[in-house]
Amino acid sequence: MPIRVHAVRSVAKAATASVAMVTSDAVESGIDGFDAAVLEMAGFEGKAEQVHLQPADGGFAGLVGLGPAAQATASTFRRAGAALARSCSRHARVAVRLPDGTGVDAGAARQALAEGVVLGGYRYSALKSSAGGDNGSNGAPKLERVDVVGSTSAAAKEALQRGSAIAGAVCLARDLSNEPGGSLTAPAFADKTAAMAREAGLECKVWTTDDIEAAGLGGVLGVNRGSSQPPRFVELTYEPEGEPAATLAYVGKGITFDAGGLSIKTAQGMMMMKMDMCGAAAIIGAMSVLGAVAAPARVKAYLPMTDNMLGGDATRPGDVLTIRNGKTIEVLNTDAEGRLILADALSLACEDEPDAIVDLATLTGACMVALGTSIAGLMGNDDSFIEAVRAAADRAGERVWHLPLPADYVKQFDSNVADMKNIGGPHGGALTAGLILQQFVADDVPWVHLDIAGPARAESDDGEISKGGTGFGVRTLVELASTFTAPD
Repeated sequence: MPIRVHAVRSVAKAATASVAMVTSDAVESGIDGFDAAVLEMAGFEGKAEQVHLQPADGGFAGLVGLGPAAQATASTFRRAGAALARSCSRHARVAVRLPDGTGVDAGAARQALAEGVVLGGYRYSALKSSAGGDNGSNGAPKLERVDVVGSTSAAAKEALQRGSAIAGAVCLARDLSNEPGGSLTAPAFADKTAAMAREAGLECKVWTTDDIEAAGLGGVLGVNRGSSQPPRFVELTYEPEGEPAATLAYVGKGITFDAGGLSIKTAQGMMMMKMDMCGAAAIIGAMSVLGAVAAPARVKAYLPMTDNMLGGDATRPGDVLTIRNGKTIEVLNTDAEGRLILADALSLACEDEPDAIVDLATLTGACMVALGTSIAGLMGNDDSFIEAVRAAADRAGERVWHLPLPADYVKQFDSNVADMKNIGGPHGGALTAGLILQQFVADDVPWVHLDIAGPARAESDDGEISKGGTGFGVRTLVELASTFTAPD
């Protein structure tokens, strides 16, 4: 269960650790209850995410650094919350006080703190033989509750509740991403999504193979040909109370395991391919919490699900697939499969005439070459909507970078036998992949593509990010649904 975060007026006796978040400026001026010489010997200077704990009154007192007050942002509090959760993991209940004078809005600070605490305390232990028991052995976290001491106003509680809910949605996406592809098959993935929808009050439609064939989703069927598991296509719909501020479409790549098809990956390249469904997982996580945060936009999700395997009738290089909108793609590399299933989903999304579309996909290694493992590539066909998504990501604390979609690169995927090939040239792979997706988006529909191949997975803990699936994109999608309005 995620850590619970509550607003309280004073430190409860049940809290075995009482921690204050402090700026480095405050440490220089002296902290009540902490000997300056002791802090100096411990090397504690109040730097961002620095933690100091010491025995006090039968429990522990501590400090968590925020760095210089003038440089503090919501992300500072989010990362500090994660540092708190990790450093105090052996305490079942911890109290924390926030400082004044950082310039960060109090509500934003509380929301970010709650997000950081829940995300910093996340562990995927579903498949471990023992989670460590109640005594926290084997490094298992014991922390269950964090009390934020100070205001108990409705606004303070709402900020903590919102942060906790959004972080819980990220944890759902992480759980899905971390589950092995051998158990999270397309049917299992669809079943878990449907269960979430029932709990969250969302409309859910699960398409079987017959439905997918009847709908003419040639990309999904082509990728699925090498699999012994049937494909699924899931539609989720969130309806806000009252008149929607806008209608958004979220499209997510749901490749539950990517062996590369007949263009088989190397053993090294295949190791983490259970996470090739992180785009769909992020959307599922975001959809799960839209009701809890009362997002004013109507949101519909389109989630194609299949694995990409090497069965006897797998799609061969040179085969041509017909996508939902009638366009044809010559498949020259079966490991460029994400764009094939997204083509069907984008075509369907456009038919429903949303105000805007966002797709998320672990699409290209080329994007990781360009931007590394912490930044998603952002591409699109509408400058205003690109800026709206970029701004939402910035407010949510997720890093994206705008990349171009050069029209002259389209010729790189010209085909002699079909409308296009599924690959471009040897360079600019993230851009040509984005351009291929654009062929399935109506010209009058604002659209953004987020290539999350890098930030969808982490090799180690870092701030609110945990090793393994990160749930990247959930916070951005929730923020977008909470703030986007349809153009006049």
